[in-house]
Amino acid sequence: MDQLRRVGAYAVLRDAERRVLLVRGSVLSDFPGVWSLPGGGLNHAEHPVRAVGREVTEETGLTVEVAGLSAVVADVVRYPNLGVTLHTDRLLFDVTAVGGRLRAERDGSTDLARWLTLDEAAELPLLAFTAEAVGLPVVPLPPGSPSRRESFPGPGGDRRQRFGAYGVVTDPDGRVLLTLIAEGYPGAGQWHLPGGGTDHGEQPVTALLRELIEESGQLGRVTGLIGVDNLHDPAALGPEGRPLDWHGIRVVYRVEVDHPTVPAVTEAAGGSTARAAWFTPVELRNLPLTGIAAMAFKPSG
Repeated sequence: MDQLRRVGAYAVLRDAERRVLLVRGSVLSDFPGVWSLPGGGLNHAEHPVRAVGREVTEETGLTVEVAGLSAVVADVVRYPNLGVTLHTDRLLFDVTAVGGRLRAERDGSTDLARWLTLDEAAELPLLAFTAEAVGLPVVPLPPGSPSRRESFPGPGGDRRQRFGAYGVVTDPDGRVLLTLIAEGYPGAGQWHLPGGGTDHGEQPVTALLRELIEESGQLGRVTGLIGVDNLHDPAALGPEGRPLDWHGIRVVYRVEVDHPTVPAVTEAAGGSTARAAWFTPVELRNLPLTGIAAMAFKPSG
């Protein structure tokens, strides 16, 4: 079966009575009658924060303010009739309503929006990621789900969208682990956060810990979620030998390595990492850093 990818941004929105806002899939959706957090797929080059605000307004009529990224999960859905398995990376944001009036979406993928208590939501069919997000058990969906009949649209031309997981990796002495981007890759010669693209069917945390081993030989543990970075380069030059319209969505975590060793790049790193090294906070000041690494180590205030 063909393996496809998409990235979605979703809102976890509660009111003063601690009810959660959910939307119901319409007959135009892949899951008619199934309820979900409001949200949907990112457009090419769209920042996830902008995407979640746009989707919430389209589906519910409310305008929202994003408080922060609360969770990142991935799931895979099989479409046997289309010969496709779809991997979706889902970014879940805590948001607050700042305007608008609740209403249903017209002629879209949802047809109803409601504030629901957890007891009320527990009686409804919920997408798995939604049930987990609001603290309810995951139960099988109704027969016939998913019900998609049309093929998935392709990215178009030389557009590429990539989802990755990266880490601010530290050891007990306060040193920071960085990786050097190899020649022939975008950002060559700059020091980067350890991490990389997730594989089809792989959770972002699992991908990050795998990449950490491949790029440096370190065993780490994820201790927190920092946020999400968005990169759009309409003419990225890489190993393909031609410019690509590149859109990268990069989730950043805190990672601790309790027993650091001398970093060593393995063949599994794929050639994009020239080497890895530990640095003190003072040494970081004189390094050429990628944008995401510079942002991660920018002094607060």
